[in-house]
Amino acid sequence: MLLQVILEGLGLGVLLVLICAAGIRKGAIGMVHLYSPAVQQRCVKLGLTTHEKIKRNALIFKAVCIPGYIAYVLVCVYEINGARGFAAGFWQLLVILSVMNLMDRLLVDGYWVGHTNAWTIPGTEDLKPYITAKDKQKKWLFGTVGMAVIAAVLAAIMTVFLY
Repeated sequence: MLLQVILEGLGLGVLLVLICAAGIRKGAIGMVHLYSPAVQQRCVKLGLTTHEKIKRNALIFKAVCIPGYIAYVLVCVYEINGARGFAAGFWQLLVILSVMNLMDRLLVDGYWVGHTNAWTIPGTEDLKPYITAKDKQKKWLFGTVGMAVIAAVLAAIMTVFLY
């Protein structure tokens, strides 16, 4: 069962990578809503985008990704794996979300954004690294504590609805 849950986490990580790839398919400016305010401001100043487009893209991203990720993990854990009860749901949700978080931190942030030019926005190179050490700390903290909280909340909700 653990191997299956890890594979489901890898699947969620692949989904994240595909969403990011789609977002930057016409250039990294398509995902500028994920960058710091300084980068966003520079992009507006350079005429690459507008504040309205950034806000709209951020809303679309959240409206698609958050419900999509939640649906994915709930289907995996409760429909495919047949989890029942808080503990069974919690550990599976936590593993799936943690594997996806590791892929995001190491592969997306660490390698793709940090060591390739795929996420470089022309005219903002002086603002690199796009993900600062402080940003990394916040992401690691949310990724560990936050994913545990999300897993607990989802498991509690599902326990109420399934029993």
